[in-house]
Amino acid sequence: MTATLSALYRYPVKGLSPEPLEHAALEAGAYFPGDRLYAIENGDSGFDPAAPRFQPKTKYLMLMRDEALARLRTRYDDATATLTVEAEGETFAARLDTQEGRGRLEDFMRRLLPQALRGEPRVLAAPPQYRFTDSTTGYVSLVSLSSVRALETFCGVPIDPLRFRGNLLVEGLEPWAELEMGGVVLEAPSGLRLRLTERTVRCAATNVDPTSGVRDLDIPWTLDARLGHRDCGIYAEVVAGGTLSVGDALTPAP
Repeated sequence: MTATLSALYRYPVKGLSPEPLEHAALEAGAYFPGDRLYAIENGDSGFDPAAPRFQPKTKYLMLMRDEALARLRTRYDDATATLTVEAEGETFAARLDTQEGRGRLEDFMRRLLPQALRGEPRVLAAPPQYRFTDSTTGYVSLVSLSSVRALETFCGVPIDPLRFRGNLLVEGLEPWAELEMGGVVLEAPSGLRLRLTERTVRCAATNVDPTSGVRDLDIPWTLDARLGHRDCGIYAEVVAGGTLSVGDALTPAP
C-alpha cells in the first residue's frame, strides 16, 4: 500500500493562507517545519508562553467561525519573520517578531472582523517545542486525495483539498483507507519515518471555500450522514527524521 506525496503545505499563521513547499526537512519528535508558528488570540485566551498548554481553537481567530480569513492572501518569510497580507486591494507587511509589526496585524483584524472579536486580538508566537495545532498529537497531518474525491461524490460538487488544511496530500490509497492505518509507519526515500496516530475529526472550517471565503458546504454533516463519523485525514508523528519532497513514495516500513 504505497502512497505518493502529491503536495506539501505549511500554515505559518493559524487560520491564514497555506504555503506550498517542494521539500521539507522534518526532525524526529518535532512538528512540521514552519507550521502554526503564530495564532491570533480572540480576547484573552489564558495562553502563557512561559508554560504553554494546549488551548482549543475557539480561543483564536480561525476559519470555523471567521470565514473572512479565507479571503486573505498571506505569505511568511522565515528569515525576517515578516508576514505579507493582501486583502481587497490592500497590501501590508508585518514583522511578527516586533511589537510594531504585531500591532499592524492586530489593527487589521479589528477592521476585518469587528463583530467576531470577543476582546482584543493579539498575535501570539509559539515558544520552542509548541505549535498552535488543533490536536495535542497533531504534529503532521496527512490527507488522502482519493478520500476527498469520494467526498465529492457525496456532495455532488468539486472540493478543494485545501479545505482540510493538511501538511501532506497523498495519492494512491483507497478512499478512506488512511482512517484504518493508525499505528502504521510510512517511510520516505530519505529514511524519514512517520507513524500514523489518530484520525482527524472535521469541524465547520471545512465548510468554507478556501479561495472565496464562502461557507458553501456542510462537510462534517455529510461525512456523518454517509459514513457515520466526521473523520477525513489522519495525524502522524515523526519517528525518524529526514526530508520529504513532492513526488516521494511513502511505503509501509517493514
